[in-house]
Amino acid sequence: MLDVDFDLLDNVYTFGLNKINLLFDKKRFRPSSIVSVNPYVIAQNKEFFNSTDIPLFINSSSKKHISNKNTVFIHTSTEKFFSETPYISLYQGYTVTFVAMQLAYYFGFSEVALVGCDHNFVTKGQANKTVVSGDSDPNHFDKNYFAGGVKWQLPDLFQSEVSYQMAKDVFEENGRKIFNCTKNGKLEIFERKKLEDFINN
Repeated sequence: MLDVDFDLLDNVYTFGLNKINLLFDKKRFRPSSIVSVNPYVIAQNKEFFNSTDIPLFINSSSKKHISNKNTVFIHTSTEKFFSETPYISLYQGYTVTFVAMQLAYYFGFSEVALVGCDHNFVTKGQANKTVVSGDSDPNHFDKNYFAGGVKWQLPDLFQSEVSYQMAKDVFEENGRKIFNCTKNGKLEIFERKKLEDFINN
């Protein structure tokens, strides 16, 4: 389970990512919106996506799976850039977290906190390779995240860091800031801060 005090997030705008709904039977926390761009994740989680009242930002390439009227479909590009106008197009950056950063920038947030982004995977292998999951998922906050023989793509931590650095640069060049408010983890690109300090400030 994530080591997060979700009560701190009660009055904060939050982007939940991918299968954040697997947390809902354990915590009362609900994100303000949910972002998902990976086609495997969207297809696997389509039942929830189509039934939730939470606003969604979904990759337009997966439109066939989503009929929820609370959905904003986003166009993604292979060109490597940080989009200040994601309503036109944006770059996925090898991680949905980078997509959420671009949305947060466009929304006008001057300070952004990363929560639960440990940047570490137990499963090793060729970056971006599509693999079949085992009976249980050791890499995410819920053992059923990728489990039971579903397909998922191995992470590309290096390219994710390239994207994170891009986001950091754009934010800071414009007088904004991204903080890593995750307890522990292996992501050191962003200045670390305790979540309670981020909220209180």
